[in-house]
Amino acid sequence: MISSLHFITILLISILLDLLLGDPNNKFHPVSWLGKYITYFVPKIKNEKNKKDEKINGVIFTSITIAFFALIIQLSLVYLYHVTFILMMILSIFILYSVIAIKGMEKHINAITTALENNDIENARTNLSMIVSRNTKSLDEQHILSGTIESIADSIVDGILSPIFYFSLFGPTGAFIFRVINTLDSMIGYKESYFENIGWIAAKVDTYANYIPSRIAAVLMIFAAIINNADWKNSITIFRKERNSTISVNSGHPISVLAGALRIRLEKVDHYSIGDPFEKISIEKCKMAIKIMKMTILIFCIIIAAPLIIILGFLNWWNFIFGI
Repeated sequence: MISSLHFITILLISILLDLLLGDPNNKFHPVSWLGKYITYFVPKIKNEKNKKDEKINGVIFTSITIAFFALIIQLSLVYLYHVTFILMMILSIFILYSVIAIKGMEKHINAITTALENNDIENARTNLSMIVSRNTKSLDEQHILSGTIESIADSIVDGILSPIFYFSLFGPTGAFIFRVINTLDSMIGYKESYFENIGWIAAKVDTYANYIPSRIAAVLMIFAAIINNADWKNSITIFRKERNSTISVNSGHPISVLAGALRIRLEKVDHYSIGDPFEKISIEKCKMAIKIMKMTILIFCIIIAAPLIIILGFLNWWNFIFGI
């Protein structure tokens, strides 16, 4: 039998491994393999002569990819459960560990802030370009720091809380399938001409998948701001006023809370400007954003993830999805 305690154990060990080790090496990273899979198939589903067929191809590819990985992961877990419980636990821990990125995000942020401390703005721009989709080549220091903090806000949701949320509902398979959806969106979910037809459905699915977690995250970030002595009252004010300022229906929620809590204005040039510039964006603000991120994760695990896992355990859900 599988109990809630097993899934809470998987969650705790996975987060601890991420905090200690960071992301697995690309050679062993499932998301890296997924990226190669997507890169291989994208040219094959392109159809420049018929945009309608290209759109259909995108739907089919996205649907098959999600179904394929869901089937492979779940069957592997069920098989290992019947072979040896320990192997099932090890695979579950590795899956969840590989799809969350707490230390990985902190490492990216440190690379950017260290470059700025060394007055190496070109290196800071290059490091920022690794975690944002915007053009960073001409950004000044304030806009580099803004992009950095916006990335932290986004990462709280799609890099950490969303996979944990879906793990809490559907186990390791749920966490990995969220990462499949998110990776599809990050690779082909663009509105530019090459991807706009094949990737539109991936972008839609990612938006739906992050809808609830992004709103939970925004609320919990306010409590994290209180604990970290940030301006939580201003975070509520900016959240109420400007959470819908982004094109994405999700991103504005965590970004607005973080902008308010830090008393800064976050700006993506020609797209949005969120928050009031009571204070200048600084490296210290980036460090505070990381603290708020970590506290939000802790609160989420205690009051959302763990209770969900326990409640579903009482309903015999975990044994049901493992066919026991």
